Amino acid sequence: MVARYKYEVEELREGLIGGKMSGGKLEKVLNQHAREGWQLKAITSVEVKGRIGPGGVDGVLVTFERPVV
Repeated sequence: MVARYKYEVEELREGLIGGKMSGGKLEKVLNQHAREGWQLKAITSVEVKGRIGPGGVDGVLVTFERPVV
């Protein structure tokens, strides 16, 4: 039987106009998803479109996976 998985991607940045990503914020997101049965698959650094102005800000995409039951 082939295992099937479900994925969820969360976009994180520190603030509306950027700023350094705190380890504490990332840790909270990881622990919240772990309590719901998600496992970390990947963290990718990206430029996330900001809400203020046309440019982007540094952020991360955090990808989680869990088996489909």
